[in-house]
Amino acid sequence: MNRSRAARVAFLLPLLVIAGACSQLGDGSAGDKPKVEINLLTGLPGKNNRILAAKIDDTRAAHPQVGVESADVVYIEQVEAGLTRLLAVYSSNYPVKIGPIRSARISDIDILAEYGRVGFIFSGAQSRMYPVIDAANLANLGAQRNPPSVYFRDPLRYAPTNMFVYPEKLLETDPNADSVELVRAPGWKFGPNPGNGRAIVRAEMTWPNARYGLKWSKKEDRWLIEFNGEANLNSDGYQLGSPTFIIQVVPIVPSEFGDRYGGITPKSEVIGAGKGFLLRDGQVIEVQWSRESATTPTRWTLLDGSPAPFERGQIWIALTANEPTFEFPVEETEAEPEK
Repeated sequence: MNRSRAARVAFLLPLLVIAGACSQLGDGSAGDKPKVEINLLTGLPGKNNRILAAKIDDTRAAHPQVGVESADVVYIEQVEAGLTRLLAVYSSNYPVKIGPIRSARISDIDILAEYGRVGFIFSGAQSRMYPVIDAANLANLGAQRNPPSVYFRDPLRYAPTNMFVYPEKLLETDPNADSVELVRAPGWKFGPNPGNGRAIVRAEMTWPNARYGLKWSKKEDRWLIEFNGEANLNSDGYQLGSPTFIIQVVPIVPSEFGDRYGGITPKSEVIGAGKGFLLRDGQVIEVQWSRESATTPTRWTLLDGSPAPFERGQIWIALTANEPTFEFPVEETEAEPEK
């Protein structure tokens, strides 16, 4: 663990010990010490609360997004017109507000199925999607069933990218929230770098009408994320990024659904098997992913079949049908001797 990550953990540790002391103290004997709870999704000190997932707009008009930096896991998925949307998963910490919230898509069902009964935050859906959502193992916490005191419109933004949600209020007021499960162990493992990666300067992923870039920050010990060629900043001017970024290459196929303008909704096929890329520590490591069914977790392995170790912290997973591109550092060559 380098100094910057050690500093972050050292900062978080005392706060979480104090917060959890009342519920995690021993029997009072002299040898008892408070136990620090570790979040299952990030591997860092944090609570394992009920799991929520929010559908967030990812067009240029929707930026800056709010609350993404607090998510434990963030998925990038393709929607109509080749654009992208985010599916942000929360358990260790709920931000004050999240948004802009947008409508559900068919890919969300299979993506979230491996997490158990998730509280699903979304602005709405086409009428044919509601029976699919109701049949899935999801708690419908959508805007259509909640008051404007929970889902609200930001007067400084324009529709349809101006809807936000207060997640804490949502959990308190929506009866469907009672069925939301606590977060469960994911399919990935945390561990040290396996040592078989290749250093990269930059990575880029593309969809038909969206582009993400990554640059490694040695100082911050994380990948700094760019959206459509610009730094991906949140509403506080903080650049989004994470120590672990996964590029999951998946089939993206037309679904039976579409938007009001006639655009066909694509579906990211996340059940099956395929290749991927684990980005951590300024390196890229080729990996394999596999998932037997909707209710089983996605397994991540190195090419030799051993578990692919993730770095602790927030995790981004980009679902794309396109091979990513990588920029490698220029290798220094020995100067030719003078003749």
